[in-house]
Amino acid sequence: METENVILALAALAQSTRLEVFRLLVKHEPNGLPAGDIADQLAVKQNTMSTHLAVLSRAGLIHAKRESRSIYYRADLDALRAVTVFLMKDCCGGRPDICAPLIAELTPCCPPERSRD
Repeated sequence: METENVILALAALAQSTRLEVFRLLVKHEPNGLPAGDIADQLAVKQNTMSTHLAVLSRAGLIHAKRESRSIYYRADLDALRAVTVFLMKDCCGGRPDICAPLIAELTPCCPPERSRD
């Protein structure tokens, strides 16, 4: 990931409403939410929400898909992963003993279920 893309992503998330939007969309993966539902759940006017969604979209953190008359928004988890990897790339000068606690915190709280084949 390029430095400029990381800066855009972090700048987009550096505003409280946009951060809450992104967190809400992550919780609703993989289906996403329609714009109106996002605005309602966060108690934000729809025209204001449109602006926030546009900023997140330009930063590459969310994607929109039209379904009938609604526009559904989804978090781009690959973009989040790329930002995190960019930030961690040279973690602690390559000293795993220093990075281990941080990496442990990034370990998913809900590991995928194993198939029972």
